[in-house]
Amino acid sequence: MRDVMERIDQQMNESFSLLQEFCRLPSVSAQGTAIEQTAEFIAGELRKLEFETQIIPKRAGGQPVVYAYHPGVVDRTILLYGHYDVQPAEPLDLWSTPPFEPALVGDRLYGRGISDNKGNIIARIAAIRAWKETRGELPCAVKFCLEGDEEIGSPQMEPFVEEHRDLLTADACLWEGGDITWEGRPQVTLGVKGLLYVELAVKTIARDAHSSWATTLPNAAWRLVWALNSIKSPDESILVDGFFDDVRAPTPEELAAIAAMPSDESETLASYEIGEFLCGVRGADFRSRHLLEPTASVDGLLSGYTGAGPKTVLPAEAMAKMDFRLVPAQDPDDIFAKLRAHLDRHGFSDVALRKLSSEHAARTAPTHPFVSVVTEATREVYGKEPVVIPSMAGTGPLHPFMATLGLPTADCGVGYPDNRIHAPDENIRTDDFRNGVKAIAALLEKFAAWPG
Repeated sequence: MRDVMERIDQQMNESFSLLQEFCRLPSVSAQGTAIEQTAEFIAGELRKLEFETQIIPKRAGGQPVVYAYHPGVVDRTILLYGHYDVQPAEPLDLWSTPPFEPALVGDRLYGRGISDNKGNIIARIAAIRAWKETRGELPCAVKFCLEGDEEIGSPQMEPFVEEHRDLLTADACLWEGGDITWEGRPQVTLGVKGLLYVELAVKTIARDAHSSWATTLPNAAWRLVWALNSIKSPDESILVDGFFDDVRAPTPEELAAIAAMPSDESETLASYEIGEFLCGVRGADFRSRHLLEPTASVDGLLSGYTGAGPKTVLPAEAMAKMDFRLVPAQDPDDIFAKLRAHLDRHGFSDVALRKLSSEHAARTAPTHPFVSVVTEATREVYGKEPVVIPSMAGTGPLHPFMATLGLPTADCGVGYPDNRIHAPDENIRTDDFRNGVKAIAALLEKFAAWPG
């Protein structure tokens, strides 16, 4: 492996340049910009590495998927999932450098998508290029599945996987990417939460009115606030009837993994500039709550006048966006029906409810042999014991890859705790990227030797 690792070091400047070129493309799926151009770009880079490459459309409502295949010395196949779309860059005035003009400042590279997920895609390409330039071949077969709308909930990904299950067949899946801990230990993450994303809307009167009419006219903003108040209490309890009925309890192995994770509460509290977490949780209780429990979160509110200075107005309309992060066995369609029934039962049948996206939760067991392959590769590169995390707190379209394709999955990647994904000044550190590339190179070798 020394020759491969040395080649990774030699080509690092080239890899950074490729990543910067990739991140100049503003592939914001929420806004529909540069999607096809970005798909063509990354497909072109894979073709340069002699991958058999296709750009495959999803059904209506989904962006195209870049699929690529390269044979290996052994037929054992690893599927590398990722996404080439990124979050919107707004608010632009909070960026230190322009979001789509990637900039190297000290040991950090800044730009939208630099970590989530373009940095991880380029890290995998760099590892593959190093293998091919030193050995002329790959130790195992590699497939890429790169989608263009993960950041808006991966619409149509489940039917896409079902329709292309023969194309996507593999022995295991390396998911989109991951982080190291505050103390520099690599993290190997084994699952995702599910998601139900909804919009609640209220219309009370024909048009906005003078606020003096608050004596007798219904205010849409208050109506919406009261509806939201019925969903979650001040003590953080989710009040939707039946919400927890199907929650699968964590396994003993998952709880053991949570207990073995290092403490990062102090660094996290300092990063967000707060004194304590909700409900005062600390230690294993903090980690378990964050990673293994469902949530109900208000993501946005809109009503009335929000500009500079006063405007005494009674709003006729109000809107809120909410997401519910779900855990294994919770069905987002079932939760949506229960939310509708809950609003009706509590006197809010006038509140319109619209589902915007949904995904199922999924987890690989910590005891699966593929997890050992990933932890061995990261341990070798980082020289530290990896942290195994049963599930990330966020969401991705992992479920069909496990349920339909039957693949064990795990994450590892180029991020770190302050990479600010989805926020201004998204960044990665140069050494983290270098180690991330080397971890992928080591993983390919160890995966080729895995008995499966």
